Amino acid sequence: MEKVKSEGVVSHPFNSTLETGIRALVVLEALHPRRCDLTEMTWLDHLVVHTADIDRDSPPSLHPELPNRAGELLVRRSLVEKSLRLMHQVHLVDINDTEQGIVFSASEEAPSFLDLLQAPYTLELKRRAEWLGKRFGAFSTEEIRTVVEDRIGRWTAEFQPRRDAGEAS
Repeated sequence: MEKVKSEGVVSHPFNSTLETGIRALVVLEALHPRRCDLTEMTWLDHLVVHTADIDRDSPPSLHPELPNRAGELLVRRSLVEKSLRLMHQVHLVDINDTEQGIVFSASEEAPSFLDLLQAPYTLELKRRAEWLGKRFGAFSTEEIRTVVEDRIGRWTAEFQPRRDAGEAS
């Protein structure tokens, strides 16, 4: 991918904080009213662009099926966190501190903003997020973890913090 230069600053538009933030916002809106923690958002950010990793009945993946893509989860967490904070700064994501920890949800302004996004990639992303919402919306955190472990790899999911068994999702 070509680098974009702007007044001496080099940026990478693919998987930038903004692109990842929009993906997170699309996922949160598809899961509404569910609130997700950072670990779930990291998993879902991977799954929404690599839907074919889930099962045979999944839509085709949006991003290439590169070898070692499971390793993306290991580096994706901090990018997802930065992107959620960016979306919060522009009032598109709500952040709540709960007994279970910090959780994220789409704000009231999110649907109006997302309706404006009509690029072909974004429309496909919305379709996959809607499918993901139907597939995983009622799953507990542990049920999503099981899918990630089974489909992507236990070592990748285990790198993420685990909740105590007694905590709610």
